[in-house]
Amino acid sequence: MNNLWDDLKKNMKDWSSVAVEKAEEVSKIAVAKTEELTKISKIKIEIHQLQRDLAKTYENLGRLVSYHAKEENMVNFTGNKEFYSSLQKIEDTQDKITEKEAEIQKVKDEFDLQESDIAATEQSVEAESVEEEAAEEEESTQGEKPDPDNPTP
Repeated sequence: MNNLWDDLKKNMKDWSSVAVEKAEEVSKIAVAKTEELTKISKIKIEIHQLQRDLAKTYENLGRLVSYHAKEENMVNFTGNKEFYSSLQKIEDTQDKITEKEAEIQKVKDEFDLQESDIAATEQSVEAESVEEEAAEEEESTQGEKPDPDNPTP
């Protein structure tokens, strides 16, 4: 009986040692994956900000074209520095977005990440972006002054 008890204790020690080693290995892998996903998340947030900047540039360009077409009956923008500056900004922003997407692909390839690994990350990035947009929208509406010609109830 004593032999059985000693064997059981020895086996339990061996099993616990193996379990601790496996737990350490799994935690190291989890930490590494978290760091990789964090890198991708940061890049995705940067891409989202660039896309918002791009949308604002397109909006401003549309206003510029609309103004000149309506007010000055101008449809040819040859020599208009503001027009070409907007076009250059659009091109530069699109190039930055492409570079950021290439960075994401590099991280994916380097660490052999699958899309399923990244899906959860994308959901958290989208949620954060929605929160940022709501905060900015609220901030911009607070700074607006009421129009005396168009009172609101």
